[in-house]
Amino acid sequence: MSDPIIALVMLGLFIVFIFLGFPIAFTLMAMGIMFGAYAYHTPGQNLFDNNIFYLFTQNTFSVMNNDVLISIPLFLFMGYIIERANILDRLFESLQVSLRHVPGSMAVAALITCALFATATGIVGAVVTLMGLLALPSMLKAGYDQKLSTGVIAAGGTLGILIPPSIMLIVYAATAGVSVVKLYAAAMIPGMLLAGLYLVYVIGRVVINPKLAPKPKDVDEVGFFKAVQLLVTAFLPLAALIMTVLGSILFGLATPSEAAAMGSLGGMVLAVVYRAMTWQRLKEAVFLTAKTTAMVCYLFVGSWTFSSVFSYLGGESVVKDFMLSMDLSTVQFLLLTQLIIFILGWPLEWSEIIIIFVPIFLPLLEHFNVDPMLFGILIAINLQTSFLTPPMAMSAYYLKGIAPKEVELWTIFKGCFPFLGMVFLTIALVYVQPKIVTWLPDLMYNSQHSMEDVTPTEEEEGSVMDPAFLMGGSSDKKE
Repeated sequence: MSDPIIALVMLGLFIVFIFLGFPIAFTLMAMGIMFGAYAYHTPGQNLFDNNIFYLFTQNTFSVMNNDVLISIPLFLFMGYIIERANILDRLFESLQVSLRHVPGSMAVAALITCALFATATGIVGAVVTLMGLLALPSMLKAGYDQKLSTGVIAAGGTLGILIPPSIMLIVYAATAGVSVVKLYAAAMIPGMLLAGLYLVYVIGRVVINPKLAPKPKDVDEVGFFKAVQLLVTAFLPLAALIMTVLGSILFGLATPSEAAAMGSLGGMVLAVVYRAMTWQRLKEAVFLTAKTTAMVCYLFVGSWTFSSVFSYLGGESVVKDFMLSMDLSTVQFLLLTQLIIFILGWPLEWSEIIIIFVPIFLPLLEHFNVDPMLFGILIAINLQTSFLTPPMAMSAYYLKGIAPKEVELWTIFKGCFPFLGMVFLTIALVYVQPKIVTWLPDLMYNSQHSMEDVTPTEEEEGSVMDPAFLMGGSSDKKE
């Protein structure tokens, strides 16, 4: 067999091993080293003199030496410390009381709480689970429709993938070699647009059919000053922390890593102020941060070793030539890649998709004149669907695991469908008007009238590594 065919066999075997349940990161490493030993083998060479081992150690060092990835554990720690400090219940209560005269007030409060908490943590499972324990019983007890209640929580919990400071955007920036700062700016309007569409849908449905979300009987018992007090003490501190972190990044006052460090400190201060900081909770937050960070780093090491060997054998050229032979337009190329990512979202987490499969498409972006920043935001919006689309809608399964027994899985699926439509509508709007993504970063960083001192520096760029090196390097391909 020729080397390109072996590369395709390598990719096919990896997909088979995924469905068999093998650990993805270590499968990538093992297959990269095994096929790399063949690719780099020369006659009479000792096995351990093979260049694949040098490549593996270099990729490992490159991952651990990437300054941009420092922000991942810091943002994760900020989210975990906020989660462990029980700030979420205070936030939901304050919003519920403040929005008591809005149609579907509990659902709206749950959606805003999900958006804020998802923004702070970026961990879909944690947001959906905690909000399912906190808000779902209250909404069902008040007589809210099961489909509306579960759909709000399942959809709201995924917003952290898109709305900064998103861990997913950091990973994409490191993979694609784009600026994290510009990517955050690009995600702001689409993220707010999607959250806004969710809110408009919920309020509109309740206005049309008030029986879906009856007004709680005791909602007027809380006075105006009490509502203001709850809002000031619960909502404003967390919102201020998030906006401070984002503002310092977007306006060039701090790099993402520096802002994440201040966000972690701010989360600890909030926990102390709320008298929720204990040694046990701190240990749990540190452990979960280390566990999740290690998973991401192992995926980077494995995927870059796998991608390097795959490219060296000619697999990247096969994929590129196949895509070019289809004579696609730019829109057709984007639709095809988004369809592939949509399908991959069923069996895979976003981290595997971004780190393993997205690099296959990155070399094609220049040919189709696609901005890598726009491509990344489309992926971030698209990945919302992987958590909401049956039969592998992970948000629905997270919620079902903690929901009351009378709430069936199919009911949660049906609750997700309208919000899934909002995601597709957002994608369509971005296709029709790409300036939804590009306007803010162009205004802040590319306009002649913008301040020069807020332009991202080299330290703030998405990657310190050459994407060609990550894909194996065209100059090193096997003759």
